[in-house]
This record gives sequence, structure tokens and C-alpha cells, in this order.
Amino acid sequence: MDNTMIPREEQTDDHLAFMDEAVLMGEEALAAREIPVGCVLVHDGKIVARGRNRTNEGRNATLHAEFDALRHLLPDRSHLTTPQLTRPFTPQADDVRTASGEGGKRKVWHTPLKGVVLYVTVEPCLMCASAMRQVGIEKVFYGCANDRFGGTGGVQSIHSDPRLLYAPPYPAVGGYRREEAIMLLRRFYISENTTAPKPKKKSNRVLKTEIAEVTPSPSPSPASFASTPVGTPKLAPAVPLV
Repeated sequence: MDNTMIPREEQTDDHLAFMDEAVLMGEEALAAREIPVGCVLVHDGKIVARGRNRTNEGRNATLHAEFDALRHLLPDRSHLTTPQLTRPFTPQADDVRTASGEGGKRKVWHTPLKGVVLYVTVEPCLMCASAMRQVGIEKVFYGCANDRFGGTGGVQSIHSDPRLLYAPPYPAVGGYRREEAIMLLRRFYISENTTAPKPKKKSNRVLKTEIAEVTPSPSPSPASFASTPVGTPKLAPAVPLV
């Protein structure tokens, strides 16, 4: 399978700004000693939900960043699956107001999520790629490829497989803040997991900063992204990675 990677010179500032917010969520996951994957969901040029990996926090293997974000929009059943987590998982007052209905009550979105775009630091895995298709996500932008579990070209192309008849396909493209996404993962994997039954000593590991370039794939046709909801979010700039 091939990932569609967009060259940096063809990446627009509005898409990069939303990916910067996803990187911030990845930083939050790293600080919480979770695998550092973060994402945001965007509708009409505004962030309506954020998510990050919470598999350890929730003791729930399905709590990938994409599922964390979806829980802010879809009907709340978290008390049934993960009692120890309450909504919202992450302070996101501005986003909650954006997604709220009249009277300040939380708006419950219904599938398909028409016009909702996902920005995620790492290519969605097989599970998340399937979930995005089932909820009717509009498009997916990601940072780096997921060569082991990728569901949008890394291992399987669940997002576009014509044999999957339960939901329409969606476009997915990568390369947005790819280097930042890779460095987040590297910073995590050289750290010691003190919560593991037998933590491995990693004091001799060195953080590698060299990142091999990828051969850009042909860009998708302009028509496939013509309806992409864009708009630069008026939020804090991304925290520089070290």
C-alpha cells in the first residue's frame, strides 16, 4: 500500500495550523506517558473537539486519539465502557462552546459527520480508519505514516477500499508536520516506562534527529478537496519540540 504524502510546498497554512493543534495534543499525551498521538476535529473552519491517546489512563485499548475526540461529539456512553473517565477528558472550553447548541447544552452530533475533518499526528490505525469511515468523516490529514498498523495506506487502505460497502470512502493525505510527529514518537520510545511490570533501562539510548525524506505522492485532484472546511484557528501557537 502507498501513503499519499503531500510535499511541504503544497501544504497550506490553514491545514498546518490545525495540525499544530494536533501536535499540542500529542505533547499532552507525551507528558502523560501515553503514546504521543494527538488530533483535532474541525468543522466549518473551527475546532469542535480534541483528542489524544488515553489507553493507559482509561485502561481501555480503544482509547486512541481519534476515539477520544469522537467522544466529545457522539452520544455519551463513556460511563458504560470507561467509568473512570468523565467528559470532557481535556479542558477545551472554546471548542465546547463552538460545538454547543442553544442554551449552552452540548450538541450531540449525528452520523454521518458531514463536513467534519480529522487532523491527526500519525496515520490512523486499522481500527481508527474503520471508525472514521463508519461515522462518515469527510477527510483525514495526518503527519507521519503508520508502517505497522496504518489503515489509510500504511498497511491497508480501509479509507478507500471499494469492497467495504457499509460506508462511503474518504480521502486521506499525509506529510503535515511529519517531522514533529516522528520526533514525538522518538521522544516517547527512548524514555523508560516506569509503569511497566519490568521497565527496560534506556539510559544509553540517544534521541536521533535525522529524519529520512519520503518521495511525495502525486497530489489528489483539486476537486477531491474543494469542499475542505478551512480557516486558521485563533489559538496558542504550537510548543516548539526539543
